[in-house]
Amino acid sequence: MNGQLLLIGVIAGVTAALLVLGANAQPSFSSILYAASALPVLIVGLGWGNVAAIAAVGTAAILGALAISPLFAVAMAVFTLLPAGWLSHLANLARPASEIGGPDDLMAWYPLSDILLHLCALVTLAVIFLGVMIGYGPELTGQMVDMLFSSINARDPSLAADPAAVDQIKGMMVLLLPIVQGGMWVLMLFAAYYFAMRVVSASGRALRPREDLPSSLRMNRNAVFVFLAGIVACFIGGTPALIGATVCGTFGAGFLLAGFGSLHLRTRGKDWRLPVLVLAYLSAPMILPAFLILVLGLADTKRTVALTPAAKAETDNSKS
Repeated sequence: MNGQLLLIGVIAGVTAALLVLGANAQPSFSSILYAASALPVLIVGLGWGNVAAIAAVGTAAILGALAISPLFAVAMAVFTLLPAGWLSHLANLARPASEIGGPDDLMAWYPLSDILLHLCALVTLAVIFLGVMIGYGPELTGQMVDMLFSSINARDPSLAADPAAVDQIKGMMVLLLPIVQGGMWVLMLFAAYYFAMRVVSASGRALRPREDLPSSLRMNRNAVFVFLAGIVACFIGGTPALIGATVCGTFGAGFLLAGFGSLHLRTRGKDWRLPVLVLAYLSAPMILPAFLILVLGLADTKRTVALTPAAKAETDNSKS
């Protein structure tokens, strides 16, 4: 611990706080700015280590509490800052490869599949925490749907919906919202991790080596059982169904990322690679193509460990 690390962390924390406050001021870009607020924490964590990341998280939380409220600071920390700091910590973990049966002269880094698993679990807890804070449930979503249809009826009474159809939409929305919220947040935070890794790698500060994502971006095999448990919970009803929907959204997004990684690897070196990837990304917002890519991620689970020469790893760690 030294003053330079703390100063770097404080600067990153101020940047993260300003991005969050900017998200409050610009609702149209709120999701992007909220996700971008994880970038400063990830960059200092991946490039300068845990001390800088902790300083960044603490600074951003204090500024959020002073500018808005302590409850806002807690929500910001749980939803963005703490997951970013934890991901950077996991990414910097390494041990001698000989401890896992590898060569003596190499270092083994924490598997990307396990990092993605942690990300899904953290976002699941964050969405559940947010739901408890706002009192999420059928009553809240019912009010939202009623407000929407009241606004539509006020503009054009001929578009009045059938009460049975409205009740069906209410039942669907109560599960759909946590699925979408959790899934989108996993995708955005992983995108922030990816860009942060690119930045620190380009600057030469990265402690962890850059990996070949098409071959290493997979989900842990144990995540399959969690995902299936979430699906089963959706049919139970009540609070278990809401938790299960959140798990389906977060872990489904993880398997979707793994599916894209597998697709990139399977099409590598093929003449038709570019049009297939473009078509896959353009059609991903639709349900059926996204489901097929998710199934590809479910079918291709593994743990890939990145290995680097021990001397290089020790040198990089000494610089931090």
